[in-house]
Amino acid sequence: MNDAAPVWTRMEPQSPCVNICVMHPHEGICVGCYRTLEEIAGWSGMSADARRAVIAELPDRKPRLKKRRGGRDGRRDP
Repeated sequence: MNDAAPVWTRMEPQSPCVNICVMHPHEGICVGCYRTLEEIAGWSGMSADARRAVIAELPDRKPRLKKRRGGRDGRRDP
């Protein structure tokens, strides 16, 4: 039997940070977690509902970070 006290955890959604903290220069989102600087800076003060709303948007942001092909035509890799 384990008599150790349970580890304290918070009930609100945790940060999606994956410790790859680099802001994409054109998209303005982190290449690791896909949040904006404003979202990252304000995370600790956000309500649980606001955090959930940000987390729900993150999967749709990932495709914005595809590498652009060489040149200035703006096409993206398939």
